[in-house]
Amino acid sequence: MKIILIGFRATGKTTVGRLLAKRLGVPFLDVDQYLEEKEGQTIAEMVAKKGWPYFRTLEKKALRELAALKEGVLALGGGAVMHEEEMALLRQNACVVWLKAPPALILKRLKRDEKTASQRPALTDMALAAEIENLLEKREPLYRRFADWEVETAGLTPEEIVSRLKARLRELRCFPGRRGR
Repeated sequence: MKIILIGFRATGKTTVGRLLAKRLGVPFLDVDQYLEEKEGQTIAEMVAKKGWPYFRTLEKKALRELAALKEGVLALGGGAVMHEEEMALLRQNACVVWLKAPPALILKRLKRDEKTASQRPALTDMALAAEIENLLEKREPLYRRFADWEVETAGLTPEEIVSRLKARLRELRCFPGRRGR
């Protein structure tokens, strides 16, 4: 079984993914952390030294590599859906779940997260609230296109989200061999 979590920053992909993988007894992989370990530096350092295009190239390559995984829970970076060919490969034999949150909640979560400054560099020159609105407008059609279903995370604990996911996974029988929607 391969489950892929997509969604904007601060929607709970890593927290929920780690907990879901534990409950299912499968490996967990956060693609951003995978890239940081591979490169020996944080995303912020990569972006500061070589820019977003460099990071996106690394991300694209990683998605191609990870498409071969047969089992586990993968938490993708918020912009991974922009790599449409790689997403199509990755979602074969997988269930893709879009974790959503309203822009105001994303902003609140980002502002209170100590890791935001060191691990989540600005994506644009806009103020954070405007950046969130702008990027969500561009990315939501891609999240919707690649997701088998979506989960609104506002008002739910990570444990509640995992319970909903597990029930839905059983219902959809998300096992290898199942293709998309």
